[in-house]
Amino acid sequence: MKFTLGWLKDHLDTQATLDQIAEALTDLGLEVEEIIDPAASLGVFRIARVIEAAPHPDADRLRLCRVETWPDGPDGAPQEVQVVCGAPNARTGMRGVFAPVGTHIPGTGVDLKPGVIRGQASNGMLCSERELLISDDHQGIIDLPEDAPLGARFIDYAGLNDPVIEIAITPNRPDALGVRGIARDLAARGLGTLQPLKVMPVAGSFASPIGVEIAPELKDKGCAHFTGRLIRGVRNGPSPDWLQKRLRAIGLRPISALVDITNFFTFDLNRPLHVFDGDKVQGSLRIHPAKGGEELLALDDKSYTIAAGQMLISDETGPESLAGIMGGEHSGCTGDTVNVFVESAYWDPITIAATGRALKINSDARYRFERGVDPAFTLDGLELATQMILDICGGAPSHVVQDGAALDTARSYPFDPARVGALVGMDIPEAQQRATLQALGFSLDGNQASPPSWRPDILGAADLVEEIARVASLSKLEGQPLPRADAGVPRPILTPMQQRERAARRMLAGLGYNECVTYSFVDQAAAEAFGGGTDAVRLENPISSEMTHMRPDLLPGLLQAAARNQARGFADLALFEVGPAFSGGEPGQQHLQAAAILVGANAARNPFGARRNVDLYDAKADAEAVLNAIGAPAKVQITRNLPAWFHPGRAGVISLGPKLPMAIFGELHPRVIRGFDVKGPVVGLTVLLENPPMPRARKTARQALQISPLQAVERDFAFVTDQKVDALALVNAAAGADKALISDVRVFDEFTGARAEAQLGPGRKSLAISVRLQPTDATLTEDQIEAVSRKIIEKVQKATGGVLRG
Repeated sequence: MKFTLGWLKDHLDTQATLDQIAEALTDLGLEVEEIIDPAASLGVFRIARVIEAAPHPDADRLRLCRVETWPDGPDGAPQEVQVVCGAPNARTGMRGVFAPVGTHIPGTGVDLKPGVIRGQASNGMLCSERELLISDDHQGIIDLPEDAPLGARFIDYAGLNDPVIEIAITPNRPDALGVRGIARDLAARGLGTLQPLKVMPVAGSFASPIGVEIAPELKDKGCAHFTGRLIRGVRNGPSPDWLQKRLRAIGLRPISALVDITNFFTFDLNRPLHVFDGDKVQGSLRIHPAKGGEELLALDDKSYTIAAGQMLISDETGPESLAGIMGGEHSGCTGDTVNVFVESAYWDPITIAATGRALKINSDARYRFERGVDPAFTLDGLELATQMILDICGGAPSHVVQDGAALDTARSYPFDPARVGALVGMDIPEAQQRATLQALGFSLDGNQASPPSWRPDILGAADLVEEIARVASLSKLEGQPLPRADAGVPRPILTPMQQRERAARRMLAGLGYNECVTYSFVDQAAAEAFGGGTDAVRLENPISSEMTHMRPDLLPGLLQAAARNQARGFADLALFEVGPAFSGGEPGQQHLQAAAILVGANAARNPFGARRNVDLYDAKADAEAVLNAIGAPAKVQITRNLPAWFHPGRAGVISLGPKLPMAIFGELHPRVIRGFDVKGPVVGLTVLLENPPMPRARKTARQALQISPLQAVERDFAFVTDQKVDALALVNAAAGADKALISDVRVFDEFTGARAEAQLGPGRKSLAISVRLQPTDATLTEDQIEAVSRKIIEKVQKATGGVLRG
């Protein structure tokens, strides 16, 4: 919405400055997007006198002009400069508009410099109207009257020094699409007084030969009220200079007096109008729904095919206007129009919006009608437009013809002054609240407030509070701390699981991973690759074909992110995400994960030879770090009950038992990596954050390190087992021989292959372990050590079938 400061002052009696008005508008919710001050671009152009205009010695179409200028204004000393001018109307003694050297010419985008044209110096320019962006006239330079004050700024003399303000209008404020609505808000704020708007009915002198009729099915929803009148004997020439200046200032091109008047009312009072050439209208006008297939050549020179149900204004010959959106070319007013029919109607916002979108027509009328104009101002708008047409174009008006009636918008809501403090937190006196509502056009009857007809957005008592607070300025609202329910230090807000989630996220970020936030939806192929993809997790209405199923794991989203990054040149990646994964579509069929992947090398290229490809031990170390951060037990088992998307021989499961996995780590299956088009080695980890048991008691500090003062004893054992026996099974069996004394069991040697089979037998291998015995009460005797050794041999033999190597 654009308007000029002078235009605003037609409705608002104010002494406020431009900056004060702009600040108040933004604070009222009418955000100022731009202020265009003509003084910034045209202030340097001054009125000058041509002392002499002589023919150019070397060019027939150029003239040498001696120009008397006043660079410091009319009170300064005059200077004489020479200007080479090509305008045919340049003559001795004329007064024109001069631009000195260094001036930026808005119409051409050129910065003036001293020049030489056909051997003659030229220092400045005598300007045309197009070069100042005043009009399209460039047939000659501006020729001012003899009484034009020499040395004065041209914008002051021509009345162009009127700043243009552009504001953003939210959809709930259609009243601000007129200058008067904006002035009303500023007056309520206290920046001036709203000028009264007098509507005097214009008496008609004859009956209108053009009648109007609204189809019965449209009176309830479509066109509630249609008014009009014929004016005979008008002179549709150019509009007055003041009207043209205002329209040009807001970016509209003056066309003719009748059309310019309708555009003026659209922006001045938010009252779109339309004018028909009365001599081209045959019979009466009907407002009716289209049957479908009608053709209309509109004023934008485009032909539109009207669909069934869209509203038309037709005469006896066919459609003449697309109701509320755009008129037709056939009955449009031209310079030859002498009899004009003026229309002022109220159109249903939803119907107008649907038709405009379907036909892809944008117009100022549609923009306002689809947001809602004042239904009670339909007839008043016609009366005001009639009077302006008579003042500018002359003529004789007919009696008003109309069908339907203005919509009844009467409604009221309880007004409670105390609610302002309760909802907004501002202490505003009741008298000020009532004065604000009245200034905005509300009617007060005791504790009931009735909004005006031009405010369709007021739909409840809370809206009254919003209006009061908006006018009082929400910038005055002071922040207040919320009262505490209990005195003292507040209890923790995060649940234990939320704290565990935060700890996992911080640990992974501290390990150098970059956090990803991916969709909870993946395509069916990706879901099936990670054990999902069933109908139980399929979305009924997916947003795309690539997001059809709830994710069974976080790794698919991370692999897709890695593929996108690799496609853009990032080969080495460390990504993680913390979030839910889904095993079904019912409540509770989801679990919280912290997943991460490492792709490519572990470091950038360097001269120290430290760069290597990531492997499963990187993933294992990071998984153990996350488990430690969330407080998982330190004593765990490593098993191979792996899901299908991990490499069967290069991955493991960290668990507290066969049925309680806490984390999975290792290389991802090559088939899965190929399916996601990820290049390079990929290792990953998934920590099941809900599986590790919560600590029984919260500990505020780490326990003291307990070191036994007694000497530890280490014994080595070599067992011959079947090649299919896992080293972990043997280690777990040895560790279980005496949990009190055995503190650590490690594999330090493995003898496999053809030589092993030749010495140990077909399908056999040798595993050597080191067992550390740590006493706590007394130093171990030889007999105690031998007893523990026998238990270890028995446990290993029973669990794995292994025998002590001879």
